[in-house]
Amino acid sequence: LASVLSFAQPGMNYSVNDKRAIKKFEEAVALYDQRQLTAAKKIFESLADSHPDFIEVKFMLASISSDEKDMPGAIRWLSAGLNQNERFFVEGWLTLAECEMSVANYEGAEKAAAKYIQLPDVSKKKEDKARQILSNCVFAKEAMQYPKEFNPKNLGTSINTPENEYYPCLTADGSTLLFTRQIKDPKAYTGKQEDFFISQKDNDQWSKSVPVMEINTPNNEGAPTLSPDGQVIIFTACEDVTGAWGGNRQGIGSCDLFYAYRRGNSWSDSQNLGGAVNSYGWESQPSFAADGRTLYFVRGRFKDGGIKEQDIYVAHLTEEGAWTKPEPIPGKVNTPYEEESVMIHPDGSTLFFSSNGHTGMGGLDIFMSRLQPDGTWGKPVNLGYPINTHKDENSLLVSADGELAFFASDRDGGQGGLDIYSFELYDAIRPTPVTYVNGIVKDAVTGKKLESRFQLTDLESGKMVAESYSNPLSGEFLVCIPAGKDYALSVSKEGYLFHSENFSLKNYNRIEPFKLDVNLQPIKAGATVVLNNIFFDSNSYTLLPTSHVELDALAKLLRANPSMNIEIGGHTDNVGSDTDNQVLSERRAAAVVQYLTGKGIEAARLQSKGYGETSPIDSNDTESGRARNRRTEFRIL
Repeated sequence: LASVLSFAQPGMNYSVNDKRAIKKFEEAVALYDQRQLTAAKKIFESLADSHPDFIEVKFMLASISSDEKDMPGAIRWLSAGLNQNERFFVEGWLTLAECEMSVANYEGAEKAAAKYIQLPDVSKKKEDKARQILSNCVFAKEAMQYPKEFNPKNLGTSINTPENEYYPCLTADGSTLLFTRQIKDPKAYTGKQEDFFISQKDNDQWSKSVPVMEINTPNNEGAPTLSPDGQVIIFTACEDVTGAWGGNRQGIGSCDLFYAYRRGNSWSDSQNLGGAVNSYGWESQPSFAADGRTLYFVRGRFKDGGIKEQDIYVAHLTEEGAWTKPEPIPGKVNTPYEEESVMIHPDGSTLFFSSNGHTGMGGLDIFMSRLQPDGTWGKPVNLGYPINTHKDENSLLVSADGELAFFASDRDGGQGGLDIYSFELYDAIRPTPVTYVNGIVKDAVTGKKLESRFQLTDLESGKMVAESYSNPLSGEFLVCIPAGKDYALSVSKEGYLFHSENFSLKNYNRIEPFKLDVNLQPIKAGATVVLNNIFFDSNSYTLLPTSHVELDALAKLLRANPSMNIEIGGHTDNVGSDTDNQVLSERRAAAVVQYLTGKGIEAARLQSKGYGETSPIDSNDTESGRARNRRTEFRIL
């Protein structure tokens, strides 16, 4: 309604000629400019009674009502002025449509927007805005006729307080919840500031949330994202040029992205993510993908005195540990309006975000988009009513299994202010379910807990889909595994032999997470490693392409340790004749040696030996035991 003031300034031609009334009007405008709304309102109301034809008064009262968050009052005064003269304040029809949307009066909004479009000399940009309102009205009325299943549950007093809680993030195992809380602080400019709090789930109950002392400062911290294993936090903070708050809060733009690592049960000092990601604009609301290499976030640019043109960007971490230049995500998600509150699900292919640029209920709605085969993001799907309403909705979080969603709301019945709620997500918008493997990494000889590198590879494509590191103090790790494919998991650390596992999730059906404790063997003569990701067809010694990931890792280990000579050993179960099993094991071991020499490993460093069925590591009386006995190993000579 700011444009009302363009015809409410001294010296303008008014709709009445009464000089005393005009003088009173200009006095009230001056009070309005000084933000003395109560005094200005009293004069305007008196003028409205004594001079009902003074049309400018009605629009000023509409502006004051809007400032006071009295939308019914703003609608009443706007309607009075527009009905008196529909072309006196043409922009008023678009403003009326927006005000009607803000109170979910879709019929009224539709009529006002349609009227605005019919008027002459309407700008193309504002006509587009009016047409978007018309689309929103059609969508909203239909959405309310067919509501989605929605039964939100407050997370309770362990999480929520009379203060505002929002922007939740969750580890993939669902055991750790981190969120932002707005707390009272008399030293803060606004009397309040934002801190992080964390809670642990035990027997389906959330523990009392506690502040994250190593990261929180007297300044604001907000909009966090956790890596799926809970070992990395990336968050938004604004520049502290003095460094008084601890860590490294020197900024590049107005607000930047910062990060910290978990060290045992505490956190490292926070550091700026750097100039490759942060800009002179405004970066916020990050979401760290489960692959450990992809970061989504919101970048805003300053325009017309505020942060506008908010879009979702993505950056990737290279093998060298540097971030690529962020780019707007490709596809149909970003609009000329505002996108925010991005969340990439651990499946890596489902994106949730808020926007007022796509057809919705009005204000910011929550949408879902899926990754397309060409690498672009598909047409966003509105989550529907009553998940979305005429108010602003944002900060949606979806659990790794895709069943449970979390969000912040100030709805009735909470603890006060914004509270965090959960609800079951309906099937049509659920992401691909994701399970995980977790455990502890130790030195096989000393039992010391180790920091090690985890790489999850799609066996069919050979592409790495996730990377993470175990906690350097506790040795704990967690790696997400999306359903629908076969994967190889490799655990490595300099000075140790790698460990491998494989997981088939092609027929995933709500299976339990995998528990895997890893004992890494130091590199020394006599050490033996089972190559769990070497595959042959039944009774064949031809290597399957899915074996290449593991064999390439072995070749890399040999190149990194040029004095290492190894024996490749082939083993079978006891099905079939002893002679056939012996020959098959020899040929399989020889096939592995041939592959390695083809990768540049000197033949003199490699030996092959078939053991047939003579060295089982499990019982041959069960299928699972026989599967373990059919194996390829390497031993350091």
